[in-house]
Amino acid sequence: MRGDFTRRNFLAMGGGLSLAGLLSACGSPVVTSLTGGQPATADVIFWHLFGGGDGENMGTMVDTVQKATGHSVESTLLSWGNPYYTKLALAASSQRPPDVAISHLSRLSTLAQAGLLTPYEETGLAELGVTQDKFSAPAWQKATIDGSTYAIPLDTHPFVLYYNVDLAGKAGLLNDAGDGLTDISGEERFLEALTEMKKVTGKYGVTMANTADPSTAWRWFMTVYGGLVKDQGIVSDSGTKVTVDDEAMQETFAFLQKITVGQKLAPPNATGAVATQQFSGGEAGFLFDGVWQITVYSGVKMPDGSTLNLNMVPFPALLGDEACAYADSHSLVIPRASGRSAERAGYAAQFIQGLLGQSALWAQGGHIPAWLPTVESAAFKELSPQKNYVDAAANAVYDPDGWYTGAGSDFQNTVGAIIISALAGQMTPKSATSQMKSALKKLADTNAPVS
Repeated sequence: MRGDFTRRNFLAMGGGLSLAGLLSACGSPVVTSLTGGQPATADVIFWHLFGGGDGENMGTMVDTVQKATGHSVESTLLSWGNPYYTKLALAASSQRPPDVAISHLSRLSTLAQAGLLTPYEETGLAELGVTQDKFSAPAWQKATIDGSTYAIPLDTHPFVLYYNVDLAGKAGLLNDAGDGLTDISGEERFLEALTEMKKVTGKYGVTMANTADPSTAWRWFMTVYGGLVKDQGIVSDSGTKVTVDDEAMQETFAFLQKITVGQKLAPPNATGAVATQQFSGGEAGFLFDGVWQITVYSGVKMPDGSTLNLNMVPFPALLGDEACAYADSHSLVIPRASGRSAERAGYAAQFIQGLLGQSALWAQGGHIPAWLPTVESAAFKELSPQKNYVDAAANAVYDPDGWYTGAGSDFQNTVGAIIISALAGQMTPKSATSQMKSALKKLADTNAPVS
């Protein structure tokens, strides 16, 4: 078994989550699914992994859809990461899954290849007007595997460039209209921009969480490397073949090190809390981070008492000719269930349609809606700073397909740790590339687990 998955195979990929542990919580969604006892407590059973502000927004969206359709929804929040996907797989394999669930598109291929998801053409969504032409092209493409679409993209959440508008003005980095950055594309100009910002702050030009968060390091790396070899990636054939471009990877590591240990434009190591403090306190004028952090910085007070004047834009082209944004997407899936009635399947489709219609609210959490009617609406075009980085969705590069990749995976921890060491100057670009290839080969050569 390498790239070919079955339901039984998928159950062994649970990140160390044991069946006994799952059964310990009597009455949980997983227990009732496994025992075939999940009650029809609502017209639609919905599983998701959103806490915090996203959870509040999703709760409001669900309530709105319930009122509009007249169908009741039981919404269940489960633990983020491997535990969530293990529970979803177990429930689907038992033929007692939720009617609708959230899935990161970076996790989709394994779920789909295991036969756990209902293909789009069987959902009835097309009859409701939920069609391919109304979605962001890269997100829909990522939702399509071997010619079949298995998920309805809800958003794209890319890695973007945050900047302090006031400090950018002092650094001479704003355009003539003062409503955006000057052209800082290309390695030389980008480094110059960071240097000018450093002169203004007196400390750093940019900051990012590059110590305790391997996933952030991975996102930054792929934003740069992806611009050089966007269509190649680092592994192929469902993760079984390493396809690293040695020259491009060494060039990427060299560029990352120029920013940290080379020209000292960014701290070589900083936790998320330190990066937040540095950007919020004006010690760094740029921040590399995901759009979901928008709520962290909205309304932040600067040391002088003023409110942080923030903007967010896609990364410009850096080493290659094309701009690139590492990204993932939340999507809505309908797990397979042979016992689901046609009436209940219809409720699920209407629920998904309803959530897409609430995409403007979802965008308040920083996410770029995948639903183009929202993106093209007058209301969204006035939503700032979201409107300023919407183009990042068109340049999205996702995790490569593989049973070991995706959001919250050990893969991101493994490769991210190597990138963190390189950012800190603990290895040369050549040795970092060698270690990356060795780590990838170990993963690629490991057969997909079987029970």
